[in-house]
Amino acid sequence: MSNVGIIARRELAAYFRTPSGYLIAAATLLVQGLLFNTRALGGGAKLSSQVLMDFLRDSSGTTTVCAVLLAMRLFAEERQSGTLVLLHTSPVRESEIVAGKFLSAFVVLAAVTLASLYLPALIFVNGKVSLGHIAGGYLGLLCVGAATLSLGVLGSAMAKNQLMAGVLAAVFIFVLFLCWAMARVVDPPLGTVIAHFSLYEKHFFPFMRGLVQLSDLVYYASVVYLALFAATRVVQSQRWQ
Repeated sequence: MSNVGIIARRELAAYFRTPSGYLIAAATLLVQGLLFNTRALGGGAKLSSQVLMDFLRDSSGTTTVCAVLLAMRLFAEERQSGTLVLLHTSPVRESEIVAGKFLSAFVVLAAVTLASLYLPALIFVNGKVSLGHIAGGYLGLLCVGAATLSLGVLGSAMAKNQLMAGVLAAVFIFVLFLCWAMARVVDPPLGTVIAHFSLYEKHFFPFMRGLVQLSDLVYYASVVYLALFAATRVVQSQRWQ
């Protein structure tokens, strides 16, 4: 087994060895269920496609929060407990440490996200929606989850404790969230450039409509790569110190 796989397996065990992983999963699914019943299904008669779009929009928020909660412990918890030095002194590259931790958290996040599939399936009770629409929407949720999770990993690598890790991750995400609002008050072509950095409106909303575009996939892959690359550099600098 590769070093990345060993670290990912170790982190996965940590999620299921303590109640925190179960609590995060249960809370995320509970909130998604409540939002589906009160917001997506509520508010009068709607088209089935609109119900699904409302659910996906709300789920992007719960997925983001879940990603931050899963990521904030990855480095900060080990730094607090003093076990991070074991990784720093082991014959493992910094990129393998970051990739392994990210992979473990993404597996948990993907499992929680896919566990909510029963909610859009309820639409078929009284309505009809395309399976491709559901598949595209959930692909978008996984992309948002991966991007926000990578930003959470970066925050955890930089912070001294879990609270600060969560705050840093929230700041990174909020900056990308504000790009859409900033783009609307800035004249083109600068406004157009800023809009392309928008984490949700520009790149997730097409997934909400069941539309999968290569440009959106490239954007989320770029966010993941850049955030994990930055996290690797942070871990590398801490290791030399």
